[in-house]
Amino acid sequence: MFRMKTFAMIGASALALAAFAAPITTASAETVLEVAFNQPETHPQYIAMKQFGEALEKRTNGEYKVQIFPNELLGAQKETVEMVQTGTIAMSLAAASLLESWNPDFVIFNLPYMFDSIEQQKKVVNDPEIVGDLYHSVEDQGVIVLAAFHGGVRNVYRKSGPVKEPSDLAGTKVRVMQSDTNIQMMNNMGGVGIAMGQGEVYTAIQTGVLDGGENNEIVFSSLKHDEVAPYYSYTQHLMMPDYLVINADLYNGLPDDVKTIFQEELAKAVDTEYASFADSVAKAKADAEAAGAKFNDVDLAAFREAVKPLVESKLNDDVTKTIYKKIREMK
Repeated sequence: MFRMKTFAMIGASALALAAFAAPITTASAETVLEVAFNQPETHPQYIAMKQFGEALEKRTNGEYKVQIFPNELLGAQKETVEMVQTGTIAMSLAAASLLESWNPDFVIFNLPYMFDSIEQQKKVVNDPEIVGDLYHSVEDQGVIVLAAFHGGVRNVYRKSGPVKEPSDLAGTKVRVMQSDTNIQMMNNMGGVGIAMGQGEVYTAIQTGVLDGGENNEIVFSSLKHDEVAPYYSYTQHLMMPDYLVINADLYNGLPDDVKTIFQEELAKAVDTEYASFADSVAKAKADAEAAGAKFNDVDLAAFREAVKPLVESKLNDDVTKTIYKKIREMK
């Protein structure tokens, strides 16, 4: 018999609150696990989580179901990770940088030019021998990292023209994720890093609060940032994972057989997401070009050199140094 848990919704719409706030009182009732996501239903991560949810429901005979809330319906990523922490919702997909404030060692995967290839990233961030301790290091703060998805290769885009070298970014206000490391990174790259939730970026660029952003092609196209910042420059500065985080009490309270289903089906979901990301990037780029966006290459060596001091300064303890060494040794 599955252990039942209830996660009342706060901060969502009244409709969502009415639908999910009713307590589960019997062992035969279904448990609905709410998942926050800041991208649309077409995103590879949404598709992967939908696959996971369908498999979980089938393999538990309907006793566990997954409800995904895309498009920041439950708030920006920082807010939804905190909601997972407090048990307001079950899970959230979130950029790796957000966990830095809970454990500075998470910076290791948020540093520029950390991985040489997408396949290398996949091996590292889903290898329990490398990341197991790190992913459970915030358990006492209410959260466990269950899996790591590909978050794309992030590049700079802006409204005023292409970027080719760090000096081109002088004075350019670029939205970055909400972490000090990302702000420092953009400053080292030559721009002015401004932390902001994803849902605010379009309007901020449109009104001049920002001059541009930095993200992968899928986000650039799907959120229509190509309309307000059409110059997309391949700085390739970040290849960060996106984490699936779960409330620690919820996960630890699952029966062992359900935990096994989680692990097996999330491994399949990760494979699905990585496999589909390249196709989604190609389509997003074509869509953006059709909308008038222009893509260009940059002086990668110059950007690597510009951020080198940041990388060296962040590898400052045994955990980060050990993981970094394993990354560099991996073929």
